[in-house]
Amino acid sequence: MGKQSRKGRYFAGIILLLAFCALGVWIAAKGITKDKVGRVSNIHLGLDLAGGVSITYEVKGDHISDEDMKDTIYKLQKRVENYSTEAEVYQEGANRINVEIPGVTDADKILEELGQPGSLSFAVPKEEKVAENGEETTQTTLDTILTGKNVKNAKAVTDEDSATGKKQYLVSLEFDKKGTKAFAKATKDNVGSSIYIIYDGEIISAPTVKEEITEGECSIDGMESYEAADNLASSIRIGSLPVELKELRSNVVSAKLGNDAIETTVKAGIIGFAVVCLIMIIFYALPGVIACLALAIYILMTLLALNGFDVTLTLPGLAGIVLGIGMAVDANVIIYARIKEEIGAGKSVAASIKAGFHKAASAIIDGNVTTLIAVVILWFKGSGTVKGFAQTLGMSVLISMFTALVISRFLVKAVYLFGLRSPKLYGKARKLPTFDFVRAGKKYAVIAGIVIIAGLAALPIQKKMQGSVSNFDLEFSGGTSSTIAFEKDQKVDDSLTKKIVHEYEEISGSSSVQSQKVKDENQLIIKSVELERSQREKMEKTLTKEYKAKSVATENISSTISNEMQKDAVISVVIAAVCMLIYIAVRFRDLRFGSSAIIALLNDVLVVFAVYSVGRLSVGGTFIACMLTIIGYSINSTIVIFDRIREHLKKAEPSQVRDVVNNSISQTLTRTINTTTTTFVMVLALFILGVTSIKEFALALMAGIIGGAFSSVFLTGPLWYFMKCGFGKVRVGDLQKTNLKHKKRKQNRR
Repeated sequence: MGKQSRKGRYFAGIILLLAFCALGVWIAAKGITKDKVGRVSNIHLGLDLAGGVSITYEVKGDHISDEDMKDTIYKLQKRVENYSTEAEVYQEGANRINVEIPGVTDADKILEELGQPGSLSFAVPKEEKVAENGEETTQTTLDTILTGKNVKNAKAVTDEDSATGKKQYLVSLEFDKKGTKAFAKATKDNVGSSIYIIYDGEIISAPTVKEEITEGECSIDGMESYEAADNLASSIRIGSLPVELKELRSNVVSAKLGNDAIETTVKAGIIGFAVVCLIMIIFYALPGVIACLALAIYILMTLLALNGFDVTLTLPGLAGIVLGIGMAVDANVIIYARIKEEIGAGKSVAASIKAGFHKAASAIIDGNVTTLIAVVILWFKGSGTVKGFAQTLGMSVLISMFTALVISRFLVKAVYLFGLRSPKLYGKARKLPTFDFVRAGKKYAVIAGIVIIAGLAALPIQKKMQGSVSNFDLEFSGGTSSTIAFEKDQKVDDSLTKKIVHEYEEISGSSSVQSQKVKDENQLIIKSVELERSQREKMEKTLTKEYKAKSVATENISSTISNEMQKDAVISVVIAAVCMLIYIAVRFRDLRFGSSAIIALLNDVLVVFAVYSVGRLSVGGTFIACMLTIIGYSINSTIVIFDRIREHLKKAEPSQVRDVVNNSISQTLTRTINTTTTTFVMVLALFILGVTSIKEFALALMAGIIGGAFSSVFLTGPLWYFMKCGFGKVRVGDLQKTNLKHKKRKQNRR
């Protein structure tokens, strides 16, 4: 009866899961409600995917009030709404304002108009006699009586109507001395007529004059709500706002480049997913099939979450999702490798499934928490695109934990309960020969040292040959970068490059112009000193007319932003390392576990930096994302090994520490190889098919994945051993203390 009841519950669970998947697919394809909420095509795309303009302004001035910032944001918001209904304006920090306008084409016009101060005027109708076709006619024009400079204050207020007793919303105005005099004359001459309030050529209000106003104060009634009154007051205030905006950063992206990025990255994700599924089925049989189903559910949940939480999907964010597919495999590999081990040890399939999920849980949770630490730091310290990467990667980590620990567990138990119980369907781990990883650790340290030294040695050579120690992106160096795309049939050779570089030298007045031909793409990247908006516009016209450029995407970053980016990069890595050290030390109750992990992570970071240095890869915002992703990813393998060491230490004798380390690494080696392979495949697909910025990101990430795997296997365990036991000497007392702690914990649980 109990077995039938369990079958009934699992059958109902499968029906619910299928219903959820069917509903999820339908929502992703069609959407719900009139606004089509949840539909994949409605995911909010960032500027690098949708194309458009992004600008960061700094509000200049020593004493900028909160009201001044609010009014400036409102002014910019009203202006950008003319270009796109999806435009956003928001404050960053104390005195910066970000403007994002997706999907626009005339970027130069927008950059020119946005930074200009607003024009506010008060005007009255004036009739003039004009001659037209030999006849005299009367024409009504608007005569300006005062400007926004004559307005001392404007604010929304509430009052009670003396006749009806109802609450009414008003705009209270106060004029300066000159404005008071002009307004008194205008109201005297126009009782019963309207005075028009005009902002940027648009009439925003036309109140009727009831009587002459001589005191320099008046109110506008008839407002529908307090919000309407506040908006009108804000529009009047910003016309006289003494705020100057300085452009710190601007980025113009062609929609064509964005479409290409989406197409190639999605294609990379599909191919990578197919290869990963094939690998999982080959290595893990039936659990591998279940892992593929769990991954498909993971992708569906991720797409729904992007819509549900209104996440803006950027190009690094899209790469984060694709990378997340590779990382989501890790949890499944840990579980299924454990199940195979338990079956290989002679346990029944049922007992192996139970033990596999139980023993894998701590490693999965600890590994993902450390990745989330990197994600949180990326979110708080990163710029817009890096934040997008952090948001999607963090979402991927949380969803992958759920699909592995809940969905996969449910499906594995369900298929077993319904009769798929043969050990052959689940696989059986072969006992691998134990290798002396502790001894090999010294050799690996030497090899890693050579790689790191080569990377550091390349810096002065790069300085001499290229003019800078690294290929710093604008986010780190400041200046203007232009990505110039040509038609496929146009030849981008040295002659054309030299001519374009000369044009930039002429217009910038500087010989510090760098050029870079994009491999496998008919594109040219030009970096120069910071160009003014008018210079950028002139250069774009020259490129499109004289050199037949198909599109020109420009990015402009001031030295203020670039200095902050460099500082944030160092701080981010340091904070991530310290947080992980604390977490690992607390979870494993041994500071040496944390210390050896951080030393290995430092090795990984330096190896990746060596790749950036020797390969002259662009060092910018994605560099920070790459470093922290490597830190968060490679720590997973380390924690799996440490988790196994911790497990074996409970039963080990004081003289067996070296064997514990070697056996733990050997037992987890298959998992390390498989999860590294699946993640590498996903990133390799990005590298082969992705656009230029993603290619560079993927190349460094691949180096980090391989380096992280080697350091986890050959460095972390041996380092912990040497810290605990010394070089060649076993500190028996330390191991006895460790065993005593474990025994006491067991007794306390009983």
